[in-house]
Amino acid sequence: MGSDNEVYDKYAYEPFAVTVDLAVLTLRASALHVLLVERGQEPYAGRWALPGGFVQPDESAETAARRELAEETGLADVSGLHLEQLRTYSEPDRDPRMRVVSVAFAALLPDPPEPHGGSDAVQARWVPYDAARPLAFDHDHILADAHERVGAKLENTCLATAFCPPEFTLGELQQVYETVWGTTLDRPNFRRKVLATPGFVEAVPGAARLTGGRGKPAALYRAGPATALQPPLLRPSREGRPA
Repeated sequence: MGSDNEVYDKYAYEPFAVTVDLAVLTLRASALHVLLVERGQEPYAGRWALPGGFVQPDESAETAARRELAEETGLADVSGLHLEQLRTYSEPDRDPRMRVVSVAFAALLPDPPEPHGGSDAVQARWVPYDAARPLAFDHDHILADAHERVGAKLENTCLATAFCPPEFTLGELQQVYETVWGTTLDRPNFRRKVLATPGFVEAVPGAARLTGGRGKPAALYRAGPATALQPPLLRPSREGRPA
């Protein structure tokens, strides 16, 4: 702490910029996809990257994230978008232009529309997660962190329903877990655990949907009021370990 007579000098510190980056994930054709943009400007012109940009002086990071998503991908009014702050990336050399600190967000979007490029993005596209890298800047790292965060949160929260439409079958919910975790789950065991977890899902009375087979239509559910899973729904590789 300085003395009362000290005057704060804001010019004594090197200025730096704050940006936002978004790792937007969804399920398409039974595969995990990420929303990418082709950069139209240097640095990394022509390279694929996560959507994002600079935070304006009058914006919060979340406001900037939603604005950049709309400007660069055309996804302006997206119902069902789940957006949460991931972490801050602050390595001094992460951007060749200047010192840039990025606040990254993980976002989930069920049944997304097709994006289109805008602002400084030449084009925007849903790309299979396994084919997304290498990306510009440190976006490989951000994307991997977002995937890990989502995978971990599926174990302890009701986040999986954010990948689903408002009404969904238990088979569709199971597909979320299998796709994000990259594993196959036992159907009867998964169904038993989901239905035994208070507040995870709620049955939609009288609603059912054919799922492509010759059997009877599958019952429909919607997200319940719970936010945490008690007990956790652990990945097969973690079952039997302390929670």
